[in-house]
Amino acid sequence: MRGFPLVFVLALAAGAVPNAQPAQPPTPLVREGVTTKVAPHTYVIPDANVGLVPNVGIVVGSRATLVIDTGLGPKNGETVLREVRKVSQHSELYLATTHFHPEHDLGASAFPPTTKMIRAQAQVQDIQEFNLELANTFSKRSPAIADLLAGATYRKADVVFDRDYRLDLGGVHVAMRAVGPTHTRGDTICFVEEDRVLFSGDVAMPALPAMISPSSSVRTWLEALATLSALKPARVVPSHGDMGDSRMIDDYRSYLEDLQRRARELKAKGVGQDEAADTIAKAMQPAYEGRQPARITAAARIAWAEAPR
Repeated sequence: MRGFPLVFVLALAAGAVPNAQPAQPPTPLVREGVTTKVAPHTYVIPDANVGLVPNVGIVVGSRATLVIDTGLGPKNGETVLREVRKVSQHSELYLATTHFHPEHDLGASAFPPTTKMIRAQAQVQDIQEFNLELANTFSKRSPAIADLLAGATYRKADVVFDRDYRLDLGGVHVAMRAVGPTHTRGDTICFVEEDRVLFSGDVAMPALPAMISPSSSVRTWLEALATLSALKPARVVPSHGDMGDSRMIDDYRSYLEDLQRRARELKAKGVGQDEAADTIAKAMQPAYEGRQPARITAAARIAWAEAPR
């Protein structure tokens, strides 16, 4: 079925209180003046845990600079560029995104025409299939978001790679790998080799995994986490939320392995998908309060579907 599944629509509405006016969330703006140096060549514009704001990465070599993620729409992209100019004067600029969702990708049009956009082939496929569907959904949430996304479009890739791509910025190397289908089909991680800093996207975060793509897979997600773990990062910068270390990856692996085991056991006993997902969610949610435990149900349904008969 074309478009995002029902579980994604429900996720957008999670936390609403019936018959009550929800508090207006802050406008999703990338902040200026807070860029943090997290390693000798790597900087992060932190998201301050504001929804629809990503942690933006800036990696500076002796010759060129890479930006990872853009913020929601051209106005945020312009903010990112101003922050880039504070830490780098290089005219050679590269841009990569962890996935195609609007807050990560739709600020790209603000970057200079000479910027080289790097995408995994699977990310290109996501854009071709879904285009601005999610952006249009976000625009309906508030006039401020609609204003940020007005006229936003996906930037055409200058470099398209299949699985792996290694970028030399001049003495600093960034290894990119497409690891989906996980959160999306085109999830891409970026590892700054000399600094051992990993930009993990939504593949490892403080919040629980959001399996919202029609192609999301628990099995593939665990394979992706094994890939991330093998890099032995000293610092992990997730798409959203506070930065951490390799324990963030280990935590995701433990969660998904537990969920997968429960799904296999219930399926082997003849329990159907809906009942199994409800049972797993009720059992696991108390341990994950504050980490969007409503996401467990969708993940459990996928784990059940992937379990052997």
